[in-house]
Amino acid sequence: MKVSARNVFKGTISQVLPGAVNAEVELTFGGEKLVAVVTMASVQSLGLVVGKDAVALIKAPWVMLMTDAGGYRLSARNCLEGTVSRVIEGAVNDEVVVQLPSGAEVFSVVTRAAAEELGLAPGVAVTAVIKASHIILGVAS
Repeated sequence: MKVSARNVFKGTISQVLPGAVNAEVELTFGGEKLVAVVTMASVQSLGLVVGKDAVALIKAPWVMLMTDAGGYRLSARNCLEGTVSRVIEGAVNDEVVVQLPSGAEVFSVVTRAAAEELGLAPGVAVTAVIKASHIILGVAS
């Protein structure tokens, strides 16, 4: 599968919490967990059940970065702590690569101004913040 999303995480469905319209689906990959919110129709059409292999797709601009997450609670379900491994500078935006403790990498695209303000550079501790509604789940057909 080739996609334009910079973040592609292959894992296994570890939990499904159904609701009236939407469901929370937890995907476990390499010791990390992501929670996605999808419609119940998607749960049914994709056959999302515990133990099923799936892939999570997240576009890099949907990944926000925080350098001082201590003492804050966010409504975003996914807060992945890691370390900046590299920054690729652009004219307007920078691509920031965050390495998680599991070794997985999360890609984020932020403005150059934000990268400078946050002091993003290799070795800096960051938290990648991803809203559950920004995660697209897929399964093999």
